[in-house]
Amino acid sequence: MAEVKKLGTVTIGQAPRPDVTPILERHLGDRVELLQVGVLDGMTKQEIAASLSPGPEHYVLTSRLANGDAVVMAREKIAPVLQQKIDWLEELGCRQILVLCTGVFDGLTTKKARLLEPDVLLAPIVAAMVRGMRFGVLVPLVEQEEALAEKWRHCGLDPFIAAASPYDFREKQALAACMELKGQADIVLLDCMGYTEAMRAFVARHTGLPVILSNALMAKVISEMI
Repeated sequence: MAEVKKLGTVTIGQAPRPDVTPILERHLGDRVELLQVGVLDGMTKQEIAASLSPGPEHYVLTSRLANGDAVVMAREKIAPVLQQKIDWLEELGCRQILVLCTGVFDGLTTKKARLLEPDVLLAPIVAAMVRGMRFGVLVPLVEQEEALAEKWRHCGLDPFIAAASPYDFREKQALAACMELKGQADIVLLDCMGYTEAMRAFVARHTGLPVILSNALMAKVISEMI
């Protein structure tokens, strides 16, 4: 019988992630035991707002709490806690650790485990897939648009970006984003690990375009590594 390997996952919200976990399990099957931790585990929404809220100078991130509520944080404030969670998963025996965020983090490290960062792995893959096409990107927050556009410009792309949150889903906002993308893109990336297959179907239906789901692509990449 094949050995079941441990895959540690770190969400920048609270674990477990019922939105992302089924997508990972579909592609990884029973070869992997998922150990899930979250940067915000044990914190209340009020505590998060008081200590982790972004200012105008911060790189803005969003995620979800265990009860499904959306929260907004500063990357610079959560980065030290994220590193602590990575260290803990490595101590638990995880030899591969997945960060459940497509945002850009600098300086995350492990001792021996392989750190799987969507920003590092997915960006060059997606860039190769969409080269020569009009590239549309859906992000959760308007406040993230410029930072994430810069990420893709580093890959040689000039994306058209629209915003609609997977955590605080509003159909009117999502439809407006789809209409923007429909006129400006040939293919769309859902650039957040919180988007689901249902959201992919929604965007595909209302734009008529092929849609790349970040967490599904990440799960497929990881499945080839395990």
